[in-house]
Amino acid sequence: MIVCVCNNISDREIRQAMDLGITSMDELRDALGVATCCGQCFSCAEEILTEHLAVQAAAELKETVLKRPAFAN
Repeated sequence: MIVCVCNNISDREIRQAMDLGITSMDELRDALGVATCCGQCFSCAEEILTEHLAVQAAAELKETVLKRPAFAN
């Protein structure tokens, strides 16, 4: 879905930028131009940012949980 009509930026592009290390609206603005023209996309872009950061944090937490080894009888 197109989030920023002015700069033709999609939610997929925002998520890809975040996968490459972007973690704030300021960084999104600098890298992609999101919310630099009319500003109507700011809240939607911020929501995508927040949700994606939460998913990334949950994935990192899941990876750090220790599991007990399974022993064969």
